[in-house]
Amino acid sequence: MKDQGRSPRKRTGGRRRPNHKKKKQQLGRESTETQVGDRKLKVVDSRGNTQKVRAVTTNVASIADGAETREATIETVEENPSNPNYARRNIITKGAVIETSEGMARVTSRPGQDGQVNAVLVE
Repeated sequence: MKDQGRSPRKRTGGRRRPNHKKKKQQLGRESTETQVGDRKLKVVDSRGNTQKVRAVTTNVASIADGAETREATIETVEENPSNPNYARRNIITKGAVIETSEGMARVTSRPGQDGQVNAVLVE
């Protein structure tokens, strides 16, 4: 289970002994690995009286080119610096370079957190 609390290791590498179990607020969820495909969203309750919209699959991106923004169709993920396997599996994360109908673009949003793909054209 993911933990959002303090690290069990000290800065020196030594071990900290846990003084309590994980609290509800410290539990994390598995990451949403947004893939290229027909648009499918998932609404998740988050802390407070709020919700997060997660993109499970998507094939639409908002591409910014200078002052104007237009929608484009995502074809594939060309490269993903966070993980080379993500490019092979067509998983979109922030920083991924995607091939769209408008050209190559770098993702600037977090699709697993806010449910949409915003990108900037790359020359």
